[in-house]
Amino acid sequence: MRKITVIGGALAFVLAAGLPAAASTGFTGFTGFTGSIGSPEVAVPVASTASAASVSAVRAVAPAGTKYHWGPVRSAAGHSGHAAADVWVSDFSAETFVVSGTLRDRDAHRGHCAYVRARFHYAGGGTGWARPSTTCRASAPFRLSSDGEITRVDVRVCLLDAGRVPFRCHVDPIKAETIAGWPR
Repeated sequence: MRKITVIGGALAFVLAAGLPAAASTGFTGFTGFTGSIGSPEVAVPVASTASAASVSAVRAVAPAGTKYHWGPVRSAAGHSGHAAADVWVSDFSAETFVVSGTLRDRDAHRGHCAYVRARFHYAGGGTGWARPSTTCRASAPFRLSSDGEITRVDVRVCLLDAGRVPFRCHVDPIKAETIAGWPR
């Protein structure tokens, strides 16, 4: 069995059913995947021997409930290390907008950690910050959500110093019109 078939099938399963459903049933993915990765509805369900680790690795790539892959956002340069976030976003028309993905700490200094935070610009006016997500490990998942419908989100990725103060930050503004024609 080819590795891409197992990974593609696991990706289709995670996108179609979500990881919590897989964990509760013990079902870890599909083999016999006949469609493209972007069309999970054509997959043929056949129990697979794919490990739970491969399913969780796929989940880190495409968190459940997300639609668009924004890509990597890195903290500012000029330091011996950096923080990076692989960002996925939900549809802007959703009542609760979600920014999720994987946060990575790529700084060699002891006590420096990675930090991600989102500032939501609401459709009715005003802004609000999500609670930040941090990690001092090599990587960790994150999920930030809004309190209502939004028109724009600013994703801020920084390093945290030993005193837990963000520095070397970079902000990526994400707007609905920017991702309007992107494939899901």
